[in-house]
Amino acid sequence: MMLNCFEASRLLSEAQERPLILRERVTLGIHLSWCSGCRNFRRHMHALRTISRGYGQRRDTDDERVGKR
Repeated sequence: MMLNCFEASRLLSEAQERPLILRERVTLGIHLSWCSGCRNFRRHMHALRTISRGYGQRRDTDDERVGKR
């Protein structure tokens, strides 16, 4: 089964919340091997997640410094 970009982006999003089953990983990998738009979407999702985590950690550290916790 070939994925379209909508299905691939849905799986990329779902992969943030749960492990993908083998079939999902394989079909997503095939799609990503030829679709630069979805590879770019995956990079952006990863960057946003990294930035969000960093922001959350910084807020926790800042709160501890001023005794807000």
